[in-house]
Amino acid sequence: MGKSTMLNGFLKEKIAIISKKPETTRDTIRGILTEKDCQIVFVDTPGIHKPHDLLGKVMLTRAQSSLMGSDIILFITEKKTAFNRNDENILERLPDPKKGKKVILVLNKIDKLKEKRLLLPIMKKAMEAYPFDEVVPVCALRQDDLDRLLKIIKTCLPEGPFLYPEEQLTDKSEWFLIQEIIREKILTETYEEVPHSVAVVIDEMTEEKTDSALKIYATIFVERTSQKSIVIGRNGAMMKKIGELARADIEQLLSRHIYLDMWVKVREKWKKDPAALREMGYSD
Repeated sequence: MGKSTMLNGFLKEKIAIISKKPETTRDTIRGILTEKDCQIVFVDTPGIHKPHDLLGKVMLTRAQSSLMGSDIILFITEKKTAFNRNDENILERLPDPKKGKKVILVLNKIDKLKEKRLLLPIMKKAMEAYPFDEVVPVCALRQDDLDRLLKIIKTCLPEGPFLYPEEQLTDKSEWFLIQEIIREKILTETYEEVPHSVAVVIDEMTEEKTDSALKIYATIFVERTSQKSIVIGRNGAMMKKIGELARADIEQLLSRHIYLDMWVKVREKWKKDPAALREMGYSD
């Protein structure tokens, strides 16, 4: 729906990975926007969906927890999927309007509409379904639209102290961000069979004595041998491409030269294994 694209747009920095595959976001990621007079902490959550395994249940728990702990909820949808079963599932989990929590409906991808009037039936249906405080049509790729939405968000926020240092952009570590970059490249480059079965773990990061480069050792986990073959590719071609794309983004993130050493391992049914989820950082 564009949650991660929107977060990156607000911060003008890429801290959340983006792909066209559903359920790309697996963890809550806080993006911290600090301006002269305010600090806004955005929380990019996993999408609310019907879980099919233990990983899905963990993701749903994290998303629900974020809903309850936030001052404002942005319900992001688009014309193509507005108020389908998934959206209806989310509507059922929104807070009781009487409790006073602000909920803003964000209609994304309006650049895909031939005529703006096509939004009117969606907006009417939305207000019949839930008393949203605001309904804001945007294109998450347009900075002007995000700035307009940001102004609305500011009017709804309660006053409070800064929670993070002014220079901090996210609560996530470099290790986490590097893992996510590698996973993003796998999601982008591989077939439908692979994405939901992939996890990435950084095993070690060490300084190279010879040229002061950073050496990063990472393990890519999949559930089946066939998936391992896809990730590696013929004569290692896919692995090489993933490595090149990931290396470029990691070097931009760290502002330094790196070496990236990746291995692919099969761990059957890891998404259903509590021990595996703990090792991969998906268990609270």
